[in-house]
Amino acid sequence: MDSIAINTKKRNEFIDITSQVEKIVKDSKIKDGLCVVFCPHTTAALTINENADPSVKKDIISHLEELVPVGKGFSHSEGNSDAHIKASLLGSSLNVIIEEGNLALGPWQGIYFCEFDGPRNRNIYVKLIGEK
Repeated sequence: MDSIAINTKKRNEFIDITSQVEKIVKDSKIKDGLCVVFCPHTTAALTINENADPSVKKDIISHLEELVPVGKGFSHSEGNSDAHIKASLLGSSLNVIIEEGNLALGPWQGIYFCEFDGPRNRNIYVKLIGEK
């Protein structure tokens, strides 16, 4: 298993980790298989979405903040229930097919780490299953 260290700077932030995941796949020499990306944090998530236009991630963050605003009067004593809810909505893991040694992402897709309780130091785990 490999890991990717991430240092976030804002409370809500999407960080493109596609190139780090691609490097792990390339270095593994696996030709065909599956790449599992896992976030072991309850106030952060992962998603695959457009990575060509930065306004897309800005729009997603903005809409999530509208749907689940910070300080809405949740009962969780740490004051970060909004982050737990946002992380649950997006999810903690992704599976991406490895085909001919490459991630089988669409031409506009990227893998994002989604911070909802930053700034923090985080780690993402990457597990590859396949044949060389």
